Amino acid sequence: MIILVSETSILIDLERGGLLEAAFSCGLTMVVPDLLYERELAPENGALLRKLGLGVVSLTPEEVAVAQQLRNDRKALSLPDCFALSLATRADHALVTGDKILRNEATARLGNVYGLLWMLDQLEASGHVEKTRLYEGLARISSHPRSRLPHGEVRARLNGWAQD
Repeated sequence: MIILVSETSILIDLERGGLLEAAFSCGLTMVVPDLLYERELAPENGALLRKLGLGVVSLTPEEVAVAQQLRNDRKALSLPDCFALSLATRADHALVTGDKILRNEATARLGNVYGLLWMLDQLEASGHVEKTRLYEGLARISSHPRSRLPHGEVRARLNGWAQD
């Protein structure tokens, strides 16, 4: 089983699309580093996320050192993002991100990095989420002014989910 290390934008998009509960109920295991949770999630909807099943993980001293060095080397990355990337280096862990800079760095370091569309594909494959719900959720997410999802991939999924 793969453990998904999420950064904040993925959780925001899932909430925006009304798919947050579905993501946790279809068998995906998601965790965040404790620093990211405390700084970015706890004040808003941290309690709900924990209730749904979000794990909060402390990094080892070595992983903290890696995150701090990464932050020194890559000023464009936030410290919470660096903590997420460091956590994703653990065995059976993978990073899921919607942040282009973080994705590029993680791809160079880890190889496999996932995004929101991949997660929605997993929701579909689980059979626990109706395609109409996925369609509506992705439509809301992609129409948001801050959405940076690739238009062609979004359109392909929306077309596929609309036909069923």
